[in-house]
Amino acid sequence: MTHSDTGGTRLDPWLGSYAARAHNMRASEIRALFAVASRPEVVSLAGGMPFIGGLPLEEIGEMMRRLIVEQGEVALQYGSGQGYEPLREHITEVMALEGIHAHPDDVVVTTGSQQALDLVTKIFINPGDVIVAEAPSYVGALGVFRAHEADVVHVPMDADGLVPEELEKALTQLAAEGRSVKFLYTVPNYHNPGGVTLSMERRPRVLEICQRFGVLVLEDNPYGLLGFDAEPLPALRSMDEEGVIYLGSFSKTFAPGFRVGWAVAPHAVREKLVLASEAAILCPSNASQMAISSYLDHHDWKGQIKKFREQYRERRDAMISALEEFMPDATWNVPDGGFYVWVKLPDGLDAKSMLPRAVTARVAYVPGTAFYYDGTGANYIRLSYCYPTSERIKEGVRRLAGVVDAELETVQIFGKGGTEASSTVEFPSPDLA
Repeated sequence: MTHSDTGGTRLDPWLGSYAARAHNMRASEIRALFAVASRPEVVSLAGGMPFIGGLPLEEIGEMMRRLIVEQGEVALQYGSGQGYEPLREHITEVMALEGIHAHPDDVVVTTGSQQALDLVTKIFINPGDVIVAEAPSYVGALGVFRAHEADVVHVPMDADGLVPEELEKALTQLAAEGRSVKFLYTVPNYHNPGGVTLSMERRPRVLEICQRFGVLVLEDNPYGLLGFDAEPLPALRSMDEEGVIYLGSFSKTFAPGFRVGWAVAPHAVREKLVLASEAAILCPSNASQMAISSYLDHHDWKGQIKKFREQYRERRDAMISALEEFMPDATWNVPDGGFYVWVKLPDGLDAKSMLPRAVTARVAYVPGTAFYYDGTGANYIRLSYCYPTSERIKEGVRRLAGVVDAELETVQIFGKGGTEASSTVEFPSPDLA
């Protein structure tokens, strides 16, 4: 076939050569927003970028200088495929805050927890295997699952997180259909995008259901130390070491630019994770790992997390206040930690089709369709409060409200009504069939 045979081959002469899985790869709706959202005139309520300006940057800069001068021959060299051992020791100390008792040998360091997600999916998923995930679910995870040709079945959440009865119902139906369920993917703390937290009462129930059906739990927990008003909750991994793979990250509690995350898994799974990581990247960055290890050694990292919690709580409050003032016809949750508010728009509005008009109004958000495997959730949006100042958050919500009001006027012309205001968001329940 020549370049001129079809329009497709003119654009990509190798279109017919890709593996089938490559056709499942799609650009993230969040990544597509970054070029626009990064413009200074746009208030971005879209990406979950941590507030790096809250870090002691001069001290970190000096720490990096000393690292290269004093240990550069190690920091700039290849390292262990499993990760830098002193950092793995620190990671066990970090996880102990959530009740996890692990040995450094249990830890596999990865290039952000996103790589850990990919590695776990790679070693468990055959095309057509089922992954059960909350509805809605983290867009980055859905992209990984799609790339590995998994079938994602969503299970509803409510204000207390994943609903155990709905999980059991879904697993029962999938077992009756003879479908292979490899794992439950869950973000139990300050959910992305839902903002809700799995209650203490439900945690053992979720684990018992998964144990009974022989389903592994993949616990993704980047926000667990960022609660606003309470001590960290016990991780699912702390309640079941053999049935849970735990993913952690320094991206939210320190800085995402270092790209350092980790996985803790049962022994046999850990060995396969190391092999898969070595095949993909040989080893994680020694410089990044040693920098974080030095930071944890010499800085008050717990105090820094406390500052982040205070800053994010202030911004959460600004977001909720602005929604109450400018968007009373919408509904939303009030998160107890993390980065996100999940907003349901008034009836008749489509967040994805509305987005270009919002960008024209110089405000950005992520439409709810990004967080559902089947593209539902069109009347939801995720708003992030972690990066903008409180003043910018208020201005962004004011601009967004103007777009919503204009859309509502258009909807009303066609005879569709809105919804009553509420401070509690409703989560749509997808068809499990």
